[in-house]
Amino acid sequence: MSKCSGRFATDLANALERPVFNRQLGKDVGRGDLDYEVYLQTKSLFELQIKREVAAPDEHLFQVMHQTQELWLKAIAFDTISLVDAFDEDHLHEASALLERIVLVQRSLASEMRILQTLTPKTFQAIRRNLGNGSGLESPGYNRLLLATDAVEQAFTRALERTGTSIVELYATERQEQAGLLRVAELLVDWDEAFQTWLVAHFMLVRRTIGVDREVLALDGFPTRALAPRMTAPLFPALWDARVKLTKAWVREGGYPIGAPRVGSGCKVHAPNATEAAAANGNSPSTQAPGVTQFGADADGAR
Repeated sequence: MSKCSGRFATDLANALERPVFNRQLGKDVGRGDLDYEVYLQTKSLFELQIKREVAAPDEHLFQVMHQTQELWLKAIAFDTISLVDAFDEDHLHEASALLERIVLVQRSLASEMRILQTLTPKTFQAIRRNLGNGSGLESPGYNRLLLATDAVEQAFTRALERTGTSIVELYATERQEQAGLLRVAELLVDWDEAFQTWLVAHFMLVRRTIGVDREVLALDGFPTRALAPRMTAPLFPALWDARVKLTKAWVREGGYPIGAPRVGSGCKVHAPNATEAAAANGNSPSTQAPGVTQFGADADGAR
């Protein structure tokens, strides 16, 4: 057992390894035999971390954080089973509820990752010597997440196909009868954004601790510079491509000319109506607005 810096710290370390008497319960907690402990298997759980013989004091934190991330990733993957079912049964309210929870969990992963930014380069270099050739690419949770999101994407595509709607048309028209589909589409984007934010947090952790350069190699042998393109790779590329297609089809005409008076009583006015209103006031732009249905086609013109 490594020695703590002083007697009181050593006493505390020893006390933390023994059961703790809870006055309200009138019994020891920490032996692993209480209902709470048995259900959560806390005795086995706490034995999974390196004990006090650590390479650096923060190695315990490093391991706990990564183990926690693996558990959260497992929770996300588990929820995707129900999510795929919800899509295939057109239960969009259930799908929305599941996605809202998944997004919250995914966002928490980025926050947790930032905890490790408290490690100094010196501390991390000491921990790093004990990691072998370990890499985040070897993470079971990460790889299962990618597998699960492929299945989710396919289930969402099947749901769209049953309505005869493309992703681009879904966004371009925003029909009320497709509000449920649009809602889950946006939640999938939220999830994807949270996923990429998590990867950015990991990238910044690497940058702060070992640096990002083509000559700095991660433990798996890849240059740390390779992390940059990886963190922008989306889970659901078709949802991001839809934005590109909509913008490529966009035309400038159809709005109010700069400085032109605007009419209405606070209700939203679509571009064609705005153009007509401007024309009625003698401020017609040179080209009549084509209307929102212009954007209902994919890039190849397919509906």
